[in-house]
Amino acid sequence: MELTGTVKRVGDLQTFASGFQKRELVILTQEQYPQPIMIEFLSDKISLLDTIQENTDVKVGINIRGREWVSPQGETKYFNSIVGWRLENLSTTQPTHAEPSAGQPTQPESENPFAGDDDDDLPF
Repeated sequence: MELTGTVKRVGDLQTFASGFQKRELVILTQEQYPQPIMIEFLSDKISLLDTIQENTDVKVGINIRGREWVSPQGETKYFNSIVGWRLENLSTTQPTHAEPSAGQPTQPESENPFAGDDDDDLPF
């Protein structure tokens, strides 16, 4: 799976007593209702975050992992985590846009190209 968004926060390296290491990345998705998503990078994938800065647009390859835990009282709980395994900096890979040549009409991208179309044959 992949997530695309803008980097909101790059966490520091966390090392645990067992020797386990992780680093967290929070991205803000680019959709109608943007969501802050925390993604963990583990072991050899931690170094992928070394060159990433806040406010950078990225595409992250992810895996979703789940765990089951039974409390001492016998209650079963489930936990999910999102683990990153690939990171692409979209801010440096986006193609540059050429300026329109003279004589070509320009139209803003956000404008609906069919807004002035009164010749609508649709029955609804």
